[in-house]
Parts: sequence; structure tokens; C-alpha cells
Amino acid sequence: MTTAALRVGVVGCGMISDRYVENSAAFPTFEVVSCADRDPAAAKRLASKFKLDRLSIDELLADPRIDLVLNLTPPQAHLAVSRGALEAGKHVYSEKPVALTVEAARELLALAEQRGLRIGCAPDIFLGAAYQQARALLDEGAIGEPLSVSAAMLVGGQTAWHPNPDIFFADGAGPLLDMGPYYLTAIVALLGPVARVASFASTRLAEQVIEIGPRAGEQFATETPTHTAAALELASGVTANFVASFEAPGQYVCDLVVHGSSGVLELPDPNYFDGPVRIRRERDETVEVRYTPRGEQDARGAGLHDLALAIAEGRPHRASGELACHVVDVARTILAAAAAGRVLEVGTRVERPATFAQLA
Repeated sequence: MTTAALRVGVVGCGMISDRYVENSAAFPTFEVVSCADRDPAAAKRLASKFKLDRLSIDELLADPRIDLVLNLTPPQAHLAVSRGALEAGKHVYSEKPVALTVEAARELLALAEQRGLRIGCAPDIFLGAAYQQARALLDEGAIGEPLSVSAAMLVGGQTAWHPNPDIFFADGAGPLLDMGPYYLTAIVALLGPVARVASFASTRLAEQVIEIGPRAGEQFATETPTHTAAALELASGVTANFVASFEAPGQYVCDLVVHGSSGVLELPDPNYFDGPVRIRRERDETVEVRYTPRGEQDARGAGLHDLALAIAEGRPHRASGELACHVVDVARTILAAAAAGRVLEVGTRVERPATFAQLA
């Protein structure tokens, strides 16, 4: 189906914006045409680099030429920018998390439905060839009946490499809502929604000190737990263990494994589109599964591309606001379960996103 490309305006011109704009050349379904940021210098940098129209945020939201707002602002600004875009009659694609709370995410979903608009959200790595191959393997029974998932994300040292590291330690960020969505989205996309959780959470340092940049020496408070360990029960009965931590400086652990009744599926880092997919069976025999990458379309922007196609084809998009809302709900329930010291139900449900084969 040939349709006009959606005209996209970027709000939030930080580091990730360069990647989205660069990647957009691979997708015929959308074109980035303008940008805005509360910091005029940031907007000027991105506009100059990619020859975009530089606008204020209010001007971009009001611009009738813009079809969709790509919301790349810090998480604390996601709700206001996405709400403003929807109220202005524009579709939204947001970086994760879609909002800081389930209530705020539901507000955006309701507003989008009321206005007949779409809201999508990163991460979209599960749309890449590696994770689509993994989904096909699970669905065809390559490791028998899925039994459990083992996932771990451990990094750290943000105060030593980022000039504004306080954004990582604010409420609505931390390991669960900053990096956790990559793992939780992958689990849900592969095996379905989470039904209930039990967890532990801790914070090693109540105060952090910025080590580099113009704010070096400045202290800030840690507003959210920096280490969590959760046990998840999926609606299907599959269980998952997930450790998310910012307490491992100098490391980057990104493990995601699905255990089945007749084998183990080893998956690549869910924060990247490439990487090996392996099956391990009896006697530790490991076989690497070949898959065909989608070239430059295996990249951030795939979710926005699918959203644009879905609008044209009149079908659901896969990296949806509903999926993102469920992921926020799971993360918030993990934190709440740790605070309460008991098992808690996850209030939202979502269907597994359809595979490409199902909607081809």
C-alpha cells in the first residue's frame, strides 16, 4: 500500500534524537521535518545537523503540517508533551516509559481513543529480526513448553559518564523504568502479559555525586530503588526472574534466557536489534539459529514505521500504548510489592503483539 509519509516533529533533542533522525532514512513511511526542545541550543544543534525546521515546543505542537510527534523528552515530561500532541490532533510515538504511572498512561490511551489518534511507544526491539525469530521458535515448540524466563540487567556508574545523571535516579526512572522496559517488553511480546509479582528492592546510596561536566561535585538525592529482584508469574503460567540494577559500575550484564521443557532459548541483548539467537538442548549442545536481518530497518524507528503502516492499513500497531502501559504497570507493581513485602496482582492485561507473519 502506497501512502504519503507521515510528517514527524521531534520534541526532545538529546542524544537519542540523532539516532532516530539518522534511522528515518531507512523508513519510507515517515519523514522527520522539525524539532523542538526546551533548551534552544539543543534544538539548534539537531536542526543544523539534519536540516530540520527549528521551532518552539508550542509552535511544533500547533503546526498543522505535523502528523505525528516523536516524544524524546526526559520521562518526567512525557505526559505533558504527549497530552499536548494528542490535544493538538497529532499521533504520538514516545520513548519509554510512556508515562511515569499507570494512571497517567491510561489517561493518554483514553485521550488518543477519544480523538481517534494513535499512541505508540518504545522499545521496539521485539520487532527486529532476532526477536521475531525467537518468537517463531517459541510458537513452533522449538524448546518444548516454555517454563520460565531468566533475565538480568546490571549496569552502573552513570555519575561518572553522564553530565546529568540525576535523570537516571529520579522517580519514574531507576533500573526498572529506565532499562527495565527493554526486558519486560521482550518478555511480554514473546510470552504474554504478567499477572502478579513478588520482589525485593534496595538503594545503596541515598545521595549521589556528579563526577563530570559543568555540574561536577553537585549532589542529588536517589529517588528510586537502584537494585531490584523480582519473581513474575505470567498469565500463561510461565514464571520469570528479573534482576535490574544500577549498582554494577564498569559492567554491562544483559542476559535473557527462556527455559523450556526440552531446551533453552538464549536471546540477544533486548536493548539492541542484532545479536545471536541460540538453542541449547541436552548435553549442553548449543546451536546458533540463523535469521535474516532486515538491514537498516532493524533499528530504532521500526515501531514508528509499523505505526504508520498500521494507520494506512487500518489495523493495530505492535509497539502500542497498551503494551507500554502494561510494562509501566509491571514495573510499578514490582516496586510496590517490594515496599509491601507481599505478592501483588498486576492490574492491566495486554495481548501479545502480532508477529509480522500474522499480519503480512
